[in-house]
Amino acid sequence: MDKIRIIGGNPLTGSIPIGGAKNAALPLMAACLLTADTLSLSNLPRLADVSTMARLLADFGVEIASAGDAERVLNLTAGSANGTTAAYDLVRKMRASVLVLGPLLARYGRARVSLPGGCAIGTRPVDLHLRALAELGADIEIDKGYIEARAPNGLKGADIVFPVVTVGGTENLLMAAVLAEGETSLTNAAREPEVVDLAHCLVAMGAEIEGIGSDTLRIKGVAALGGAAYDVVPDRIEAGTYAVAAAVTGGDVELAGARLELMMALAGSLEKAGVSVSETKAGIRVSRNTGPLQGIDVMTEPFPGFPTDMQAQLMVLMAIAAGASMITETIFENRFMHVPELGRMGADINVHGSSAIVRGVAELTGAQVMATDLRASVSLVLAGLAAKGETIVNRVYHLDRGYERLEEKLAACGAVIERLSG
Repeated sequence: MDKIRIIGGNPLTGSIPIGGAKNAALPLMAACLLTADTLSLSNLPRLADVSTMARLLADFGVEIASAGDAERVLNLTAGSANGTTAAYDLVRKMRASVLVLGPLLARYGRARVSLPGGCAIGTRPVDLHLRALAELGADIEIDKGYIEARAPNGLKGADIVFPVVTVGGTENLLMAAVLAEGETSLTNAAREPEVVDLAHCLVAMGAEIEGIGSDTLRIKGVAALGGAAYDVVPDRIEAGTYAVAAAVTGGDVELAGARLELMMALAGSLEKAGVSVSETKAGIRVSRNTGPLQGIDVMTEPFPGFPTDMQAQLMVLMAIAAGASMITETIFENRFMHVPELGRMGADINVHGSSAIVRGVAELTGAQVMATDLRASVSLVLAGLAAKGETIVNRVYHLDRGYERLEEKLAACGAVIERLSG
């Protein structure tokens, strides 16, 4: 199993290209199931999760062809279905596989999807998806670990109110509703940029959607969708991760292709902590050349609040900031699994329920650490960049699900980092 070796202490300087967003690419790929025409997606990241979704779609008979820059552009054509079962072997690897449920049900009137897997950061139940699909007229039952969904007479529009904000639930229902008969409203819908990206792509395919970017989406069902060419939004979490990398190393980095309007909550938190964040013609510049870091308090919230996917990374920054900080996690219940590993590197962090109290230390020291999930993995890499001495991050296969060429991008800016095959 691969490891990553880091010798810390080098400020990062230079430019890092930001790729397309994984969390946008996966639902966009699933949307190809809604039409017999070709959906062409560009700016796709080269990630394990994208490959897993491609294999899942291929199982349904989707024709997948690379175009342009070696897999950054994929043409997806779901002419007809070979089947409508999303098998356990693929779904267990990636939670986003459940996003095929809505499109399959809407177009074919049936779907059999394994209950999903993914990172071990909490239960993340799909019951909100299933209840909402039932309101559209689907018959749903769970049998031997599979979601069995049927709508032989098609889906019907309905007024749906999500009891809590759910990104995946909003995406699944959005894709189901575009082909449902009549009008559907989704209240308390997720507003994340990735949801907005999906909605804009569906409109490009011929869907009728109002309220995009708000917490109430109104969808008028259409008889069929067509093909489209669509560019995936830049990855705000990848950009945020490298922004923290610049900050923890006292560096100066331009994030080429990043969009500040997608990262306002994180940018505000970084500036409060003493980090400079500014727009450039190419993207965003992040620097911390002078002055100490200051501890701040942060609570994760649905967009436009502070993203849960940046909580672990910000914790590394707070671990070397002056004073005490409190980080409260409101989205997932098991998302502090990186804390013991940061403790091995000298961080002073105490967890109390859903909050972590972080008392800044003068420096972190390199150590052997173990990755537990995608964002925890990269937080340990960030800690290694800031630490004195050698850090070995074990079990890094999680990283390949969400970060493309991580070591290369960091090394190009002066990091001493390498992957060790094991």
